[in-house]
Amino acid sequence: MVTRRSMTSDMFGNFGHDRVRERLETIRARSEKSSSWRSMTQYVSRLVNREGFVPIKARLAREDIVFLASARDDVIAFCEMTLRLIDLHQPRDAGGLTSDTDNPLCRCRACMWRWPCPTFRAIQDAVDRTPGS
Repeated sequence: MVTRRSMTSDMFGNFGHDRVRERLETIRARSEKSSSWRSMTQYVSRLVNREGFVPIKARLAREDIVFLASARDDVIAFCEMTLRLIDLHQPRDAGGLTSDTDNPLCRCRACMWRWPCPTFRAIQDAVDRTPGS
């Protein structure tokens, strides 16, 4: 069975899709190996000293250190990628007649799916997800 995604990839080339997927999978794997600091944040926030720092003595696993070393750059890269996707996937008037003038039919200007398109919905779901869930 040939899917739309594989057919499009075969017809127009890969355009770095594998590289992007590999980077995302690497970041996800590194994140999954590291420990969550969520439970410690309330405790640690009370330890801020006069200079605005928290003196911490912690036992970190090698995976935690690898994760923390690139976490900032990874988050910035994800934000940039997501903002570019949002710039690409925006609603546009689909044209034609409509009986509901307050809510005209819109399509995504990038993929032409009915708005909101699957790409925007996936981004929106990820952004709206509550932390820790």
